Amino acid sequence: MATRNETLRVQERDDNVDAVALLIADHKEVKQLFKSYDALVDADAGTEEKEALAEQICSMLTVHATVEEEIFYPAAREIVEEQDLLDEAEVEHASAKDLIAQIQDMQPEEDLFDAKVKVLGEYIAHHVKEEEKELFPKVRRSKLDLQALGGEMWARKQQLMAEVGVEQVA
Repeated sequence: MATRNETLRVQERDDNVDAVALLIADHKEVKQLFKSYDALVDADAGTEEKEALAEQICSMLTVHATVEEEIFYPAAREIVEEQDLLDEAEVEHASAKDLIAQIQDMQPEEDLFDAKVKVLGEYIAHHVKEEEKELFPKVRRSKLDLQALGGEMWARKQQLMAEVGVEQVA
């Protein structure tokens, strides 16, 4: 249960978050997590560290994708003429979710675990590049209320993060 101060902080944050900025912040955070995972692999780290970080990556990506699919993409569909951008994004999400499920069903010492995390990272990097270079600029130029949308997205993200037991870093 959130304390009164935590609830006030959430409400203050909700009023000041831009939808696109929220998604870009998530992108940066996940990119850093993938870099940290690569460093663990390079350092031949133990399976516990790799497993914990891979689970954090998978959880954060699942939350991010859910927020985009439930809130951001439907809003963007109403204002973006190039519907194929959103269609491709949703197909990319489905493929990423499949890879996430595979990773979550594995143990870090299994063959291909590190490879699957690496490929997921590359896949996400490609997806992020397309969103940030093509979709987000179109959304920013629209009349969409990014503050209101961002507040809704941020609140849903907090709910999902609590459900999966992942703490919000930023």
